[in-house]
Amino acid sequence: MPKNLLIVESPAKAKTIEKILGKDFTVKSSYGHIRDLPKSERAVDIEKGFEPKYIVTPDKHKVVKELKEWVKKVDEVWLATDEDREGEAISWHLAQVLGLDETKTKRIVFSEITPPAILKAVQSPRSIDRHLVDAQQARRVLDRLVGYELSELLWKKVKGKLSAGRVQSVAVRLIVDREREIQQFDTTPFYKVSAQFKVPNEQGNLTALKAEAPGKFDGEKDARGFLEKCIDATFTIGDIEVKPQKRRPAAPFTTSTLQQEASRKMGFAVKRTMVAAQKLYEQGFITYMRTDSTNLSELALQAIAAEIENQFGKRYLHTRRYKSKSASAQEAHEAIRPTYIEKQQVPGHRDEQRLYELIWKRTIASQMADAELEKTIVQIGISTMKDAQLQAEGEVLTFDGFLKVYLESKDDEEDEDTKGMLPPLKVGQVLNLQHMDATQRFTRPPARYTEAGLVKKLEELGIGRPSTFAPTISKIMEEGRGYVVKESRDGEERTFQVFHLVDRKITQKTQKEIVGKTKNQLFPTDMGSIVCDFLVLHFDGIMDYGFTADIEKQFDEIALGKENWKAMLGDFYHPFHATVEKTLEEADRASGERILGMDPVSGRTVLVRLSRLGKPVIQIGKPEELEEGEKPRYANLRAGQNMESVALEEALESFQLPRTIGQLEDQEVSVGEGRFGPYVRFGDQYISIPRNEDPMALTMDRAMELIHEKRKADAPIGTYKGEPISKGKGRFGPFLKWNGLFINIPRKYNPDHITLEEAHTLIEEKLKKEANRYIQQWEAEQISIENGRWGPFVRFKKKMISLPKVDGKRMTDEDAALLSLEAVKKVIEAEVPDAFTKKTKSKK
Repeated sequence: MPKNLLIVESPAKAKTIEKILGKDFTVKSSYGHIRDLPKSERAVDIEKGFEPKYIVTPDKHKVVKELKEWVKKVDEVWLATDEDREGEAISWHLAQVLGLDETKTKRIVFSEITPPAILKAVQSPRSIDRHLVDAQQARRVLDRLVGYELSELLWKKVKGKLSAGRVQSVAVRLIVDREREIQQFDTTPFYKVSAQFKVPNEQGNLTALKAEAPGKFDGEKDARGFLEKCIDATFTIGDIEVKPQKRRPAAPFTTSTLQQEASRKMGFAVKRTMVAAQKLYEQGFITYMRTDSTNLSELALQAIAAEIENQFGKRYLHTRRYKSKSASAQEAHEAIRPTYIEKQQVPGHRDEQRLYELIWKRTIASQMADAELEKTIVQIGISTMKDAQLQAEGEVLTFDGFLKVYLESKDDEEDEDTKGMLPPLKVGQVLNLQHMDATQRFTRPPARYTEAGLVKKLEELGIGRPSTFAPTISKIMEEGRGYVVKESRDGEERTFQVFHLVDRKITQKTQKEIVGKTKNQLFPTDMGSIVCDFLVLHFDGIMDYGFTADIEKQFDEIALGKENWKAMLGDFYHPFHATVEKTLEEADRASGERILGMDPVSGRTVLVRLSRLGKPVIQIGKPEELEEGEKPRYANLRAGQNMESVALEEALESFQLPRTIGQLEDQEVSVGEGRFGPYVRFGDQYISIPRNEDPMALTMDRAMELIHEKRKADAPIGTYKGEPISKGKGRFGPFLKWNGLFINIPRKYNPDHITLEEAHTLIEEKLKKEANRYIQQWEAEQISIENGRWGPFVRFKKKMISLPKVDGKRMTDEDAALLSLEAVKKVIEAEVPDAFTKKTKSKK
């Protein structure tokens, strides 16, 4: 029997460490946090100084029971959860629940899962750091209080089931503010002049030399005037400047920079990056993946130096000791790096392999020599304009250095104009102009955030920490919240002018380009904008970027033992709660209403607003404009439209639905809009139009495609007991339909290629489940007792109600089968008072 129990939070991590420590240790996993604040009741006792009421979460009872049994079997318990605040809190909760003395229990930390690191940690244990625990508790309690109180406020003032959070709401504000910046941006045209000359290369063959006029021309007149003056000009090289340049490698990865680079280079979402990084860490391939430090250990620097010398030679080595820019970074922690630098590839899932390769290259490159370049700038004089000139630039890589391995990507790489090598040139050389163009360009608004761009901005502002970036972004993009969407959208066509000078003649052409095309960028929804505006109006402090960053600094102070966490909570919470109470009492309901103008047909007001169901709608007619008993007319916004930018003409077009677009098989085909969105109607069939397709622009050909796709999807795939089986896709995913029964298709099956045998199996399993579903049923009263995952329960209409315990234990199926209808009704009335009281209409 092992003498020591070592507890980590991940089962994969446990397996790796157990192999290292040998037979004296058994390593078990807590599977993350074992305790948390309860969801339903008040989880924090504010009157008792913000005392949290922690509970063991239901899914961890079995884990806790097993760990307690192991504690009794061993001589000593070691806690080895992650080295950040979250990991320290998990260790503290384990000590509390398992009855361990937190001052004497051995706590070890390590930044990599390798034999040297683990054995070194075991030789130098410490006790639980209560300052780190308190910092985590402060964040958890504060976020719970803010989240619950703001969410409850939003339910009453905007829409039910909405939520808000201290960091998440600020992240949404960043996206809303950026979108408004883009919408309000005033695009200004200007002209850029470029020229191409023919010059001989080293072999004597003519090659192109490209040059540009520095700066820009404000208008068409200035640009054309410049070209006119160049018609009879002579172009002569006036100066050639050659200067050496160096390019330095980027620092090793932090959590933030890894998320950004994985997004740019591989298209990974932030969550996808962190899932792959977690697995790499747990298998011992990389150091800890939640860090804001760029530091590398001396041992790592030595190993990297040896690898660079071995692979590339001594000239490529340049040892660097990076210091983190972040004031909160802990230099005792390391950057994200491979644990064994000589290992260039690892086994596993493709995501893990690609991410590891990225980390390996970045780490190696950070310790390599600068790349050396030679930049040449050529000034070309224009004989007809003494004060004007053209400029040609070239760049030659004289020593590749770190570029042999890795080049950091940028968000605006499409703007980078890579300079090539110039042909042989000399001062005084007269150049032969081939052609010159003055091309109309336009100023551009700032780009929308990508996930990686948002992480970068949050880090710049000091909002959040390495462990919070991925959860924050995942939260604001949850479908149930509906605040932010990640979308790729088609751009719009725009014309631009080009003046072309060739053979002493100037011609003008109108050309076309696509602008505004986006790929995987973050857009605020109308709901996101309205909630953001409401919170900014009433809680400007919480929604202020600087204030949120200051809260993060206070957490850092608590972690260092410089501030009391409960006092910090008191300073924040009491003014905040007073504002919530005031807003609840005084604030109007937020609907985002915006008047667009007047309907030319009815003469009534046209407006957009958020309905009580939280859906953006266009409305014709305000209540005071309507006749008695008359209702306003409503229409939905179309794909790509939003409440802040939709114009009157666009809004009125939405009232043109339904519209007939043709006939098919002697039946009318029309396009309409319903509560679930736009649709094609064909006979008795309603076929949904895919998201982002404009129903106003839908053609008959496209409608026929949708009809045929629907027919194909609805076609029976076979029969079961003589009844047809068909497939479909609904709100909760793909399903089979048989004899009025809907059967969900589990993920392990491919719904597009499901076999008849698999369909039969699913139907039989569903029938068996349905047969065992009801313990008792009273159809007329809409009451039933059903089998559930955690035991029998009562279903009354659409509501599920727990049955009372018997002698402190859950009621069994046998007990539930003996309950009378009257007894069940009493259980329902305890949960739903007046459930069976007949409602009568009050007389006016």
